[in-house]
Amino acid sequence: MTLLVNPQDWLFGLTGGLMIGAAAALLLLGNGRIMGASGILGNVLTGTGPRIRHEDLPFLLGLIGAPMLAVLVWGAPDSHVSGDLPLLALAGVLVGMGTRLANGCTSGHGVCGMSRFSTRSILATAVYLFAGMLTFFVARHLIGGL
Repeated sequence: MTLLVNPQDWLFGLTGGLMIGAAAALLLLGNGRIMGASGILGNVLTGTGPRIRHEDLPFLLGLIGAPMLAVLVWGAPDSHVSGDLPLLALAGVLVGMGTRLANGCTSGHGVCGMSRFSTRSILATAVYLFAGMLTFFVARHLIGGL
């Protein structure tokens, strides 16, 4: 199988990665807080934490609004996401359960935790990357779904 890569794909990935890293650094340096999206979402949904209106809600609105703005400006990218809504809902629930079990998500462990050399974050990142690769292998080669 030949992989076709759009020459702009690496640039978009690099730009997005730099933006996430800069946002994480600014939040840590400016407020002394770790940018863990699942923890921030949990605070908003449960109503816990003193910073909901001032920091957490604007963060989530930006997390949702920035891609919406990008779609309006540049259009929606080609996607291979399933149209099976129950499957997507199940995937979302499983991701949410995983972030609760790991006490964090990719932004908390993979971006912020690993950059601070947190052993727990390095282990969590290795586990969820392995789980993702295993899931992809099973879906593509054993089930034939991808």
